[in-house]
Amino acid sequence: MQSDNRLFDDFAKFVNGAAGTIAGIAREGEAAARERAKTFLGGMDFVSRDEFEVVKAMAVAARDEADALRARLDALEGREAFAPPATSDTSGAGEGAL
Repeated sequence: MQSDNRLFDDFAKFVNGAAGTIAGIAREGEAAARERAKTFLGGMDFVSRDEFEVVKAMAVAARDEADALRARLDALEGREAFAPPATSDTSGAGEGAL
């Protein structure tokens, strides 16, 4: 009986070692696949989510600033529309011609 127990112990150690080895191979394969995917996608000029969010925030800020400037310009142009027209007499005939 002693030899049977030792046989089962050796078999259990073998299975545990094989399971550990297989798990290590799987981790190595996954890491290699991730690295290849990262290299492949990195060459395609994709941006990270963080970079996208920063540029998106910049675009929103620029749009808000453009809208504010447009409103300011519209207000200035509206004021000029109600102002009396300026006379631009460049001929010099306007002085004492009457």
